[in-house]
Amino acid sequence: MLTVGLTGGVGCGKSTVAQRLREHGIPIIDADEITRELVAPGSPLLERVVEAFGTQVLDAAGHLARRRLRDLVFHDQHARRRLEQILHPAVRHEIHARIEALVSAPYCVVVVPLLVETGMDAIFDRVAVVDCTPELQVQRVCARDGCPEEQVMAIIASQAPRETRLARATDVIENNAKLAQLLRDTDAFHTRLLDQSKQQRHDSPAE
Repeated sequence: MLTVGLTGGVGCGKSTVAQRLREHGIPIIDADEITRELVAPGSPLLERVVEAFGTQVLDAAGHLARRRLRDLVFHDQHARRRLEQILHPAVRHEIHARIEALVSAPYCVVVVPLLVETGMDAIFDRVAVVDCTPELQVQRVCARDGCPEEQVMAIIASQAPRETRLARATDVIENNAKLAQLLRDTDAFHTRLLDQSKQQRHDSPAE
């Protein structure tokens, strides 16, 4: 099966693209959703996170306080690497398992916000980057989350540079215009992937 890693900087619109492809019947695997499932209360992975960072990263109900943990590691590169060493191998393993479980789709999409940062771009057939200008990123995230510009700019600075993402991309979906244009471009991307999937099956040797 053709596999597509989908990424983009904060506020670029990757969730909108993923939802549009889901509406076309394409299976979407979301790395963030997998992470939330893997650190459910009582899970071995949550226990490892608590061992590393203490009970301060739990809320009153014993769930992972994701924002508290994010704030804890945001400005501490050592802590961030420690967290990544705990989470990323488990998430990558689960992504592989879910791809293997798919049997009938022409292609699947795996949404990974930190695709380039984690080096996971190498495991997919194609890497699709949803891209927009940094100015639009700031405007959209401020409007969506109600956070100050400085906070959004700090998040952007913590992610891979825009140029690095674009250099790793096999496909770029621009999101510098209206939503209707993004949906049209996503539909065209879907059509191209269907064509590639058909060609891939045609070229594959018969078993």
